[in-house]
Amino acid sequence: MVSNDAEAEILALKALEWLVADSELFEIFLASSGADVNDVKVGAKEPAFLGSILDFILMDDAWVKAFCETKHFEFNEPFLARQFLPGGDLPNWT
Repeated sequence: MVSNDAEAEILALKALEWLVADSELFEIFLASSGADVNDVKVGAKEPAFLGSILDFILMDDAWVKAFCETKHFEFNEPFLARQFLPGGDLPNWT
């Protein structure tokens, strides 16, 4: 289970790796975020950008499930990791 900032960043980097491997979904991420490949390379070193990767994946339960099954995480771990990254400590009203 994710329990600190470092573990959250590792999970987010694995999420980025998973996202990049799916070219169709990666293109959707780029289009929706306004980022380009260079932004992703630079952003991969920034906790706030890693949070945006998790925000994107967390938008769709099917994406969360696919990521977690591929990378062997529990289904709630991306949500837990998001809470440790900048902006993730906001209240969840759902």
